[in-house]
Amino acid sequence: MKLQRNGRTKALAIGAVALVSSLSLAACGSDNNTTASSSTSGGSSASAAAISCASKQAPFLGAGSTAQTDAIDVWKTAYGDACSGSTLNYNGVGSGAGVQQFNQGKIAFAGSDAALKPADVASSKAVCPGGQGIDLPMVGGLVSIIYNVQGVSNLVLDAPTIAKIFNSEITNWNDPAIKALNPTATLPDLPIQAFHRSDDSGTTQNLTAYLAAASNNTWTYPVSKTWAGKGGQSASGSAGVSSQVKATAGSIGYAELSFAQSNNLNSALISTGASQPVAATAANAATTIATAKFVGTGNDLALSLDYATKTDNAYPIVLVTYEIVCDKGNQAATLDTVKSFLTYTISDAGQAAIGNKGFVPLPKVVTDKVKAVIPTIA
Repeated sequence: MKLQRNGRTKALAIGAVALVSSLSLAACGSDNNTTASSSTSGGSSASAAAISCASKQAPFLGAGSTAQTDAIDVWKTAYGDACSGSTLNYNGVGSGAGVQQFNQGKIAFAGSDAALKPADVASSKAVCPGGQGIDLPMVGGLVSIIYNVQGVSNLVLDAPTIAKIFNSEITNWNDPAIKALNPTATLPDLPIQAFHRSDDSGTTQNLTAYLAAASNNTWTYPVSKTWAGKGGQSASGSAGVSSQVKATAGSIGYAELSFAQSNNLNSALISTGASQPVAATAANAATTIATAKFVGTGNDLALSLDYATKTDNAYPIVLVTYEIVCDKGNQAATLDTVKSFLTYTISDAGQAAIGNKGFVPLPKVVTDKVKAVIPTIA
């Protein structure tokens, strides 16, 4: 369902534009006593970040979303350099496995590209004494439709066509439906090799949410972390899908923009009904994320995204990755460190640091809410 714009969404849009326009914001001040200056690394000059270490430092574990792996790598490097007693070990096993490990009490936080379902929240109460798991938006991004077709660099696709490709209803690159969207392209007479995720994935959930909302009922499967389309080949994680697409002529898949960029893969433009097909860029994803509405209750900050947007320059296949923690009943040994780490990641400097890696800095209205919740975690 298309979301209505109101004062909140306009404020989100302003915040998104401001953050995407400037990726060198200074970190906010903190009341914590231990502060260290650090810089992120990763092939390009990074933003300096003032990080307030926990008074009680401890190594800690996280697991889940592969979509946010590159962002976590930036953050854990900066945070570990500043706070040597707080090493983070994050395992990108997919959102479904991350939530499962969190609800088994194995990790301090989970990363998920989809908000907790009611059943997940119910299960979390066993490991959150006196509380429950909550969703904290932390990483904005987009799902790129990546492809490897020689001689085609500006491929345009729409939701019905993407749905048919990934359901083995369109099986050749010179299919009339693809030709109609790309009248000037030289499309080869070549079989399509479609790759999807083998693991339960929030990336899959966001893609299927887009297909369900925008494909005019062409995609008939439920929105789910588990792939349901017919045929195709599977690979584990966004890294696995990207690697297979890069290695396979005539292939197509889906992964976050950061994986498309790191693998030098082309990303399809999406025809949404806007005046022009929309490119897979952070700025265009920010336009869509800016219309998100908060749908969680209490300190749960789950968001609803408008996948069926037809706004100019609004890329529709977006995602927000959440960090999942207990609102009460977190592991005492790592509580202070987790709060300190999350305070850094949601800071202006933390968001700016991942903006250089293909992610979308979250709008101020979102970050302000997260900043308000983190100190209340117990």
